[in-house]
Amino acid sequence: MTEGDLLEHIFERLSRADSGQELFGADEAAQWPESALDVLVKSGLLERAEPAQVIECDGCERNCFMPVHVQPAEGNRPARAFISCDKREDVGRVPVELGRRAQWRITGGMLAGAVARLMGFTNPPNEDSVGKRWTLGRLKRKEYKGEVTLSVEGGVALMVAGQDIPLAHVLTLNRRELKADKDALLRLVDGDARQPTAGVGSVAWRKQTAKVAANARHNRPGGSRDKQRQIREIWAMGKYSSRDICAEEECAALRMSFSAARKALRNVPKPVRSIG
Repeated sequence: MTEGDLLEHIFERLSRADSGQELFGADEAAQWPESALDVLVKSGLLERAEPAQVIECDGCERNCFMPVHVQPAEGNRPARAFISCDKREDVGRVPVELGRRAQWRITGGMLAGAVARLMGFTNPPNEDSVGKRWTLGRLKRKEYKGEVTLSVEGGVALMVAGQDIPLAHVLTLNRRELKADKDALLRLVDGDARQPTAGVGSVAWRKQTAKVAANARHNRPGGSRDKQRQIREIWAMGKYSSRDICAEEECAALRMSFSAARKALRNVPKPVRSIG
């Protein structure tokens, strides 16, 4: 699972949650990309919830979801947790690590607040009467203004300039931070992603808005096109005798795969001052 996949997974779960919140347990979070949980908590997208009362039992191959019993600390004896199996006679009591009870939650209001902060809006989001939509703020350009609204009904999306764009296409998660691509939304305000003749919500419209967001991610500093430019500039310095060596030596520092670095150097002219 990539960081982008994780964001889509979290948002999909939230959009389907009847209770208005969704929970993620320690066992699931342990499978997420490195540092993702810490970054999501720090950004306010997730927060610690009450410990789980029911978890998946690993006492046998059935993997039943069972209640957890906790014996509090007493004297020199630390707190302990266990599952009392009533499914099989040969299992009995199954010890449970206390950390497995940890879980984290997300709500629409928490998500709205986190996205508003990432977008630089200073006022708290305004929740509508239905509770599935929040007005985050207003984006301003020289000639146009666009209100940004978050909806978590039937999918999590931002609405701006009369168009919807999936929130996962606007946010970027890495090991250090969660960032919002505000420029992609500003381009929508300016009309760069005009509504296709097929209309909002059509396949053509979804492709078009997704393309706008993708191009914004690739073009920003540290994006794929910026990295391609950097590897080409390094090659142009004439430090390396071949494109393969240049890609191999520099790809790690630029956080590119070797294949991506080598592809960026394809058909690039040789440096004026090349070795040998």
